[in-house]
Amino acid sequence: MTSFWTGRRVRLRAVEPDDWAAFMRFDEHSGDQRSGEALHPPRSAEGYRAWAKEQSVAEPRDGCFRVVVEALDGGAVVGTMTSHDVDTVAGRFRYGIGIGSEHQRRGYAAEAVVLFLRFMFAERRFHKCEVEVYAYNEASVALHRRLGFVEEGRLRDHAFLAGRHRDLVIMGLLADEFEERYGFGDL
Repeated sequence: MTSFWTGRRVRLRAVEPDDWAAFMRFDEHSGDQRSGEALHPPRSAEGYRAWAKEQSVAEPRDGCFRVVVEALDGGAVVGTMTSHDVDTVAGRFRYGIGIGSEHQRRGYAAEAVVLFLRFMFAERRFHKCEVEVYAYNEASVALHRRLGFVEEGRLRDHAFLAGRHRDLVIMGLLADEFEERYGFGDL
């Protein structure tokens, strides 16, 4: 058996201190920043180095953690994923994923999400995953629909980005829906 964290295109792994340069490159693309949450002020290379070093030793806290999405062909850092808003009583969590613009449309995000969800559903016993996607990020909305997520709601004019208020789409996927579609494999 290969690693639980490895698919055909990507491997999910911990952040390493040397990953700082990849994260700095991702943040140079304003569209990538806006797809995730908001445009941020510039940060120094030293700031990225310190952040990556801190992330590399961070312990998962209350089910919240970050992984790097690494391409298997060449080993490039192509993105990152985080779990957040974990509710162990209700059995649900949210995640975010960001794939750098130069690595998009290659299947990396879809495979990374499936690996990540398999862990959260089959190993951590969560019942539901929710994602928040800005409505203008049509590629992400379409990706999540293809993965089996269902639109559960829309928060109108919820965020202010790029000079105007934007809708936020809430999508969800249940563990049994995931298992039916993807299975839990030979765990």
